[in-house]
Amino acid sequence: MTTTAPQDEQLWSRCDGCAALLYRKRLRRNLDVCPECGSHARLDAPDRVAQLVDPDSFTPLPERAVQVDPIEFVDAVPYPHRLGAARAATGLDEAVLCGTARIGGHPVALAVMDFRFLGGSLGCAVGELITRAAERALADEVPLVLVTASGGARMQEGALSLMQMATVSQALAGLREAGLLTVSVLTDPTYGGVAASYATNTDVVLAESGARMGFAGPRVIRQVTGAALPAGFQTAEFLLRHGQVDMVVPRHALRGRLTALLAAAQAARRRVAVPRQVPAPRPAPGAGVAAPATAAGRQRDAWETVRTARHPGRPTTLDYLDTAFEGFVELHGDRLGADCPAIVGGLARLEGRPVMVIGHQKGHTTAELVAHNFGMASPAGHRKALRLMRLAARLGLPVVTLVDTPGADPGVGAEQQGQAAAIAENILALSMLPTPVVAVVTGEGGSGGALALAVADRVLMLEHAVYSVISPEGCAAILWSDSSAAPQAARALRLTAADLCRLGVVDEVVPEPEPAAHGDPVSAAELLGRAVTANLGPLLDVPPATLVRRRRQRFRRFGAARAAGVTR
Repeated sequence: MTTTAPQDEQLWSRCDGCAALLYRKRLRRNLDVCPECGSHARLDAPDRVAQLVDPDSFTPLPERAVQVDPIEFVDAVPYPHRLGAARAATGLDEAVLCGTARIGGHPVALAVMDFRFLGGSLGCAVGELITRAAERALADEVPLVLVTASGGARMQEGALSLMQMATVSQALAGLREAGLLTVSVLTDPTYGGVAASYATNTDVVLAESGARMGFAGPRVIRQVTGAALPAGFQTAEFLLRHGQVDMVVPRHALRGRLTALLAAAQAARRRVAVPRQVPAPRPAPGAGVAAPATAAGRQRDAWETVRTARHPGRPTTLDYLDTAFEGFVELHGDRLGADCPAIVGGLARLEGRPVMVIGHQKGHTTAELVAHNFGMASPAGHRKALRLMRLAARLGLPVVTLVDTPGADPGVGAEQQGQAAAIAENILALSMLPTPVVAVVTGEGGSGGALALAVADRVLMLEHAVYSVISPEGCAAILWSDSSAAPQAARALRLTAADLCRLGVVDEVVPEPEPAAHGDPVSAAELLGRAVTANLGPLLDVPPATLVRRRRQRFRRFGAARAAGVTR
């Protein structure tokens, strides 16, 4: 709805859907839904809470977000200035409001996102707050309700914002194991890292009428593919037709539908005794992650490193399988009707030990790159990877993943087939996988498409690889409004191996032969194999339950320690 005065002074609003001029009090009585055309206006978090929960039942969590700037990001203005402006404009500390409440008399933990605050973007403090809401649900043994509204991960916080996808997903895994209901309510819009993690990782996914959800936004899809988008693309009704949500609910019915779900969950829980789960100890503020190895080689310019990581001669997953590993037997298909060529995987041996290897495959020639979709996995690729991970767990085999992708497939078909949910399911599965996982970023580690293979016990990174929440070109186009500012964006994103080692995202930097891996692929493979073997060895004797707990603690620290931004 379009208005021209502060909300408390408005008498009239114009509907963005049908352009009808509406009396503001009438519109508010109708829950900000146009009575003429049914268009749902965006709600801020406090209004959403007021509409959903029982009167006077909401109690904010004691934790508060404070201003953080983990990579000292600057575009047109310093990042802290943007945070300050968002706080002043919204009256909120961050892009999510968390607390406990009752809905239809049923106790819940609640996290409601607010798109007004930097586009509802997922940063360290947001991830920390939602994780603590999930931990509160686990401690109180109550359901968790998430209301999402987001443009995606917060690029001003670099790879640390990307890690929040794993951090929150792991908290949901704990609730799933405890038999506690999780529900997400998708509101307009829900995109990127939020869509590809907790928004679609819950037991039940509701979409408010008129909501849009997807991994890639329509503008990105049109720019990358040049394809015309189908009518109603990524809308709630589109998602329902393509099996990606459980139901589409108009705003006036949301509270009643949630009440029914909560009542059913409460009745089922009374019938089934579920052992109480205790959250893992919360890292103290300032606690570090596992000490990384010293970064190898000289510090290179970030943009130079990006170009090296994209070099067409750089070894691919199949190259490493042919040299660093032995006896590779490729396994195909997602068992649902497709075999994505951007993901290759199967059984192999490393120093005589059987392992499951899964990786992105690009290619060296134009024909190879096109055949493998430039290493951009479709939902079928992520589901194939998921099938192989689960097979490895059943067979008791460790998993080695090789990450080299500019990002997940942003095409129309990928969105129709549930790209966001496929990535989210992989992140969740890796959070629970009872077998050792070692991930190696060998070239490009692009956003959620990379993280879908990189929630691991040990994360390694080749010396000239990059790992980022967004491509430098994408960041430059959004924040500088000029894609030619990509070199500047690359430096600001802190995406090199040395940067990420310092941030604790990466545990070890694997050296490359001079001038880089493409100059001596055989030596590069030898160095990679040696590093994987050394990191895998200590994990093999760790009991599965301990392995999973430590993996979750590894990612849990990114919110509490690295943001250092939530206080009581």
